[in-house]
Amino acid sequence: MEERDAFGLRGLLPARVSTIEEQVDRELRTVRSKGNELDRFIGLIALLDRNETVFYRLLVEHLEELMPTVYTPTVGLGCQRYSEIFRQPRGVWITPDDVDHIPEILRAVGGDRIRLMVVTDNERILGLGDLGAGGMGISIGKLALYIAGAGIHPSITLPVSLDVGTTNQELLDDPKYIGWRHERIRGAAYDDFLEAFVSAVEQVCPRAVVQWEDFKQHNAIAVLDRYRGRIPSFNDDIQGTAGVAMAGILASLRRSGATLPTQRLVFMGAGAAGIGIARLVRSAMREAGADERTVRRAVIMLDSRGLLVEGRQGVEADKAEFALTVDDAAGEGLVAGASLEDVVGTFRPTILVGTTGVPGIFSERAIRGMAEGTETPLVFPLSNPTSHSEATPSDILAWTDGRALVATGSPFDPVSTVGGERLIGQANNAFVFPGLGLGAIVGRVTSIPDHLFLTAAEELASTVGADRLAAGALYPPQSWLREISRRIAIRVVRESAAEGIGRSFVDDGELERAVGDAMWFPDYLPYVPS
Repeated sequence: MEERDAFGLRGLLPARVSTIEEQVDRELRTVRSKGNELDRFIGLIALLDRNETVFYRLLVEHLEELMPTVYTPTVGLGCQRYSEIFRQPRGVWITPDDVDHIPEILRAVGGDRIRLMVVTDNERILGLGDLGAGGMGISIGKLALYIAGAGIHPSITLPVSLDVGTTNQELLDDPKYIGWRHERIRGAAYDDFLEAFVSAVEQVCPRAVVQWEDFKQHNAIAVLDRYRGRIPSFNDDIQGTAGVAMAGILASLRRSGATLPTQRLVFMGAGAAGIGIARLVRSAMREAGADERTVRRAVIMLDSRGLLVEGRQGVEADKAEFALTVDDAAGEGLVAGASLEDVVGTFRPTILVGTTGVPGIFSERAIRGMAEGTETPLVFPLSNPTSHSEATPSDILAWTDGRALVATGSPFDPVSTVGGERLIGQANNAFVFPGLGLGAIVGRVTSIPDHLFLTAAEELASTVGADRLAAGALYPPQSWLREISRRIAIRVVRESAAEGIGRSFVDDGELERAVGDAMWFPDYLPYVPS
């Protein structure tokens, strides 16, 4: 009531003064009453626009329940229908028409106060393709997880849509479409636009960490490689996915007692995510002492045309590092273009990773073939959303007589098997990127090298308890996310300082306090007249 008097609000609000706990409870009941997931998504975004503190308090306290709504899989539907459900602007949309005004756009939304951006060009939203301006929903959703999962304050974050047009004719023909109504720019025009954006970030937001999000494969790799030396940046689809998948592999090895250099991996899908995971696996094998020949022959990759072998048609430059030599392929009894089923039957992999976006591509024959060659197959159908998963956990467990360990990209319910109920761990990038981003901000890093994602993977794997592993889950509960993010951030800051790419602290106590102090908890502060 004192605040109401101070700001002239007496009589302008209902008599009841509600605590934040009561407001959160009311909003949770409202969300739960919605008839479908899209309505829940719309309701939560409306709450975010209306009251950020209550939104983030609700998300922090009910993260496991609400993460599938604010992010995958529901965010995909929200992005598809973004023009229809759009109510209030959030973040910035930068188009080719704005190319000479990018610095002033960034100054208008915070300038050098901004410490974290999630930037998308909207071309490969989840497994749904080019969604034009609707991709902004991904940037907003990712930042919601940074804020709830790692406590990064909302005021220093910025979602960015680089709206460079779309190849989605349905959007271009839609009179309601809110984006830049042009064909997507390519080639030199695209490169010049990205250069203008990065130059503006360097000039106006020099302390910002940039997360590149949902760029299509070739642009994703090219943009990451081009700018990672100029600004502290990473691509979550490449490196974040790699980190969380690597953590699942490391957790599974804790359960089996096997070592990484003894594993044989098949990757179905040679896009940015598959390449990112395969690169990190190879790096981890080298750190574990494997020689180069073992590393090269331990990882086999297929794309839509089958097995990658040197000289095969359609092996683009970014896939070439994972193409088997003709001699190595012959040594395994394989030929260029071999199918997944043939590769599994001959190569006898222990780990199968899917990043194709093609539902059901992990066939019964392929999974049964894996089960014949290894006691505990590790199967990762990682594609999002749920409808694009390479196989369902229930099918995988049925085809392996319950012996497989399964981790998925989207959430799945537990599965009943002959050995009891099995938990399905979700290989959600949210286990990695919030903590890594927090560490990069606190450590004031100048670059984000790949091995920091291996560091994050090791820390994440260490949090999976024996009871979770025994039940088949390769990841901890999502409700632990803030503590996991804190631990990853501490490791990132410590290692960055040791390598000379981040600031140093007097001791671990000071470092841990700095990370803790940087983690915002959503609560009301007292208001006083200025």
